[in-house]
Amino acid sequence: MDTRRVPSLRDALAEVPEFRQAQGRRYELLPVLLLCCVAVMCGSRSQSAIADWGKNYGAKWLARLGITRRRAPSQPTLHRILKGLDCAALERAVTCWAEAMSSAAADLEALAIDGKTLRGSAGQGAPESHLISALSHRLGIVMAQLGVADKSHELGHLEPLLDALVLSGRVVTADALHTHADVARRIVAGGGDYLLPVKDNQPRLREDIALVFAHAATLADTITGAQTTDAHGGRIETRALRASTALVGYTDFPAHQQVMELRRTITEKRTGRTRDQLVYGITSLAPHRASAAELLKLWREHWHIENKLHYVRDVTFDEDRSQVRTKRIPQVMATLRNVAISLLRWGGAENIAAACRRYAARPALALAAVGISRRE
Repeated sequence: MDTRRVPSLRDALAEVPEFRQAQGRRYELLPVLLLCCVAVMCGSRSQSAIADWGKNYGAKWLARLGITRRRAPSQPTLHRILKGLDCAALERAVTCWAEAMSSAAADLEALAIDGKTLRGSAGQGAPESHLISALSHRLGIVMAQLGVADKSHELGHLEPLLDALVLSGRVVTADALHTHADVARRIVAGGGDYLLPVKDNQPRLREDIALVFAHAATLADTITGAQTTDAHGGRIETRALRASTALVGYTDFPAHQQVMELRRTITEKRTGRTRDQLVYGITSLAPHRASAAELLKLWREHWHIENKLHYVRDVTFDEDRSQVRTKRIPQVMATLRNVAISLLRWGGAENIAAACRRYAARPALALAAVGISRRE
């Protein structure tokens, strides 16, 4: 559990502008947003479930959220509010809040970037139902999120996401889709570094890197290495990484300092059968800034975005079965889930489903997490 005080989510969400006229407005925007965040932290998966949370917990808890009416907003009311909400302003507010949470940076602070399609919403024709997220390796919290039409738009529309992030002093990891010179150049221009896999979409660069490690005996003075071994259920996985400076000055990939070869050897315990996987990578981190062991750690931890975000949103919050499609509501709901996961991880949760059950039983903890003290 992080011992520092969590920045107030309530203060951050207060920056989201009200879009409705005062006349006839029954529920203020900030209390509704807080209700949504608290309900999702307690395990609510949909707008209907959020409305039920308010109905079931009653006026006492609604008042603490700032809702002055004795009734919680109904599902149709929530739908109208979320439909008209300025989604971009919500994302900016959440990004600023996440930056405040991660302000005490560790060495080689890293951000993983990857995309995820909201399958249920996309199947219903929802616009911008493919979301690209940036996740802090260290904290497991979402730093920024961007909606695009589909996966084919992921690369060409990455600039707004990078612009929303504080890149200075951070390492960006991504999958091979983003291994392009323009992406690397933009990261470096923002004061950051990159670690990117090199696959068949960069055939010449991949061939050059493979050639370096094929002649490892000749280039031994440029090569360092590191290895880890882990057991997972019925298999043993060994990862051996070699890093080299041999291509510095010989390739025009922006600001590159090292190239890498990662060999994964997977052994089945029962049969003793093994299989190898070989992948290559490139980074702007020089050897004095990142050893082979640190590069191996960064590369492996990129997949936190799958394990700590995408999997949790799908399994715990049932995201892919959501059929909501109106305007930007799918992205708004994903943002609420991101916030809930971030708060639960900040609170020390390893099992998000168990943490949701705990907060549902003790809603005062959820209110405190969003910035509402016990005295209010």
